[in-house]
Amino acid sequence: AVRLCRCRALLSQPAGALRARRGLAAGPEMHFGFQTVTEEERREKIYQVFETVAKKYDVMNDSMTLGIHRVWKDILVHKMNPCPGTLLLDVAGGTGDIAFRFINYVRSVRQSQLQRKLKHHQNLSWQEIFESYQNDKFNSLGNSQVVVCDINREMLKVGKQKAQHLGYSEGLSWVLGNAEELPFDDDKFDVYTIAFGIRNVTRIDLALQEAYRVLKPGGRFLCLEFSHVSNPLLSRLYDLYSFQVIPVLGEVIAGDWRSYQYLVESIRQFPPQEELKAMIEDAGFFKVEYENLNFGIVAIHSGFKL
Repeated sequence: AVRLCRCRALLSQPAGALRARRGLAAGPEMHFGFQTVTEEERREKIYQVFETVAKKYDVMNDSMTLGIHRVWKDILVHKMNPCPGTLLLDVAGGTGDIAFRFINYVRSVRQSQLQRKLKHHQNLSWQEIFESYQNDKFNSLGNSQVVVCDINREMLKVGKQKAQHLGYSEGLSWVLGNAEELPFDDDKFDVYTIAFGIRNVTRIDLALQEAYRVLKPGGRFLCLEFSHVSNPLLSRLYDLYSFQVIPVLGEVIAGDWRSYQYLVESIRQFPPQEELKAMIEDAGFFKVEYENLNFGIVAIHSGFKL
């Protein structure tokens, strides 16, 4: 509760005061899609985009990617391979997609562990087996926790509603927070994930430094993001689909052409795979690598805090 209040206080400050507190100047102009804006304007515009699209975010993700985003997120969690006891921070994860997958994955691992444990105790009485099972099932996540942190209240609201509807409560918490100034202690989390969020961060370098700060030594950074397609023919087809179809879907499904036009443009302005890898290394991470999915339409970047 104290951290949440601290975070809200930070977010309530004017952007200029926030920059002054960090010791940052107004800085150079930045991209908002294909527009050139100031840092403050970019931050405000991106906030408004996600404030607007929050309620239709999941429907639009399915429509834009033909449902493939679900597979990409599954791959991210399998790459993470969390074990019971893992403490995860999912940044820009307001709608809960990564958090829910993490919980399902850990529950599955925990259940397998329990079954193996009971299998190796064949000499126990039925009463002893029953009591052991009852004790363990109430800790189905093995003390794992996932903290969902998002700067946008509406996105968090949608995520909480989904969690309630789907029955997720154990091991899950929601925090209003800025990726560039996280309201958490140093060396706290085992894993940090950010899925389809880092390209909307105003200062990627600050977000990466914060990711490094809050991870424990040995902790892992994982980023799933739209990237740059390597195949020239596929790249042209992808551009055609992105610019001609996605904004139309945004207008038809969400009544919002401009927000989805921005989302398409933001992908084109995002650093390519090798450049993002170098930025992650500059933040202090080791063993940084990336895996292209669907010819680079998206990429998963991974690094470790050693």
